[in-house]
Amino acid sequence: MEGTLEKLLAKYPELSACETDIQRAFETLRDCFQGGGKLLVCGNGGSAADAEHIVGELMKGFMLRRPVSEADRAAFVEQFGEDGTYLADHLQGALPAVSLVGHSALSTAYANDVAPDLVFAQQVYGYGRDGDVLLAISTSGNSNNVLQAVRVARLKGLRTIALTGRDGGLLRDLCELSIVVPADSTPDIQERHLPIYHALCIMLEEAFFQQ
Repeated sequence: MEGTLEKLLAKYPELSACETDIQRAFETLRDCFQGGGKLLVCGNGGSAADAEHIVGELMKGFMLRRPVSEADRAAFVEQFGEDGTYLADHLQGALPAVSLVGHSALSTAYANDVAPDLVFAQQVYGYGRDGDVLLAISTSGNSNNVLQAVRVARLKGLRTIALTGRDGGLLRDLCELSIVVPADSTPDIQERHLPIYHALCIMLEEAFFQQ
């Protein structure tokens, strides 16, 4: 785990200013998953794509194999025979994560019928439970729909992590923990977000699935 972070900083030395916050984010997410919680992720535009990307890395194998447990394998085979063997051979261990940007029917209906700036907040209100984590991504730190989601998360008892840039915007102080990359333009910020969340996903995978 430490090796992954060291490799990240060796490749992107400008991110050394974020080292402590990246480590703290990893520990927060690790504790969440160990406690049976889940991760919620939201963002706009390119950050919405990042939200989907992060969930994709956590919910299936990324850098390591994630075979189902022997107990689950035995249960699948006992219950379903050959179909159970197929399930056991192809299912993978997952770290529960939900992207809030991909539910088109809910999002369009809520934006049209209720309040477009509360699309993420509504989902946090519905999904969020004490012990979960919300990862809020905004290059400016001032995306209103992301800020509203964080406000709901705090009242629901979720831990909150910001991934942002520039001066962190309003998001920096609103979240419990903020990773603020040292860049000003949106493309530069996004290009630094990707290796950070890749490193976090690798560190988490190593923590839960390293054999």
